Amino acid sequence: MSFLGFILLGLIAGAIAKLILPGRQGGGWIATLVLGVIGALIGGWLGGLIFNVGYEGFFSIQSWIIAIVGAIIVLLIWGAITGRRGARA
Repeated sequence: MSFLGFILLGLIAGAIAKLILPGRQGGGWIATLVLGVIGALIGGWLGGLIFNVGYEGFFSIQSWIIAIVGAIIVLLIWGAITGRRGARA
């Protein structure tokens, strides 16, 4: 998959992950989309490492699932980090 396709996949996966996750994550939509790209990258890396799967192409369901799951994981971690920081203040 091309770099631009990967960025687009991560952006869309971040938006989908934001819709799936209940509650409010800090950072707004732009941070969510950036975290979606990071999540897609981490999801692809972990998918290849653990399950020996990777990104097949932009329109592959496997690529979308990997990217969305990775984005959800990153958003959960981000919510835990920003939630703790806000609770102390």
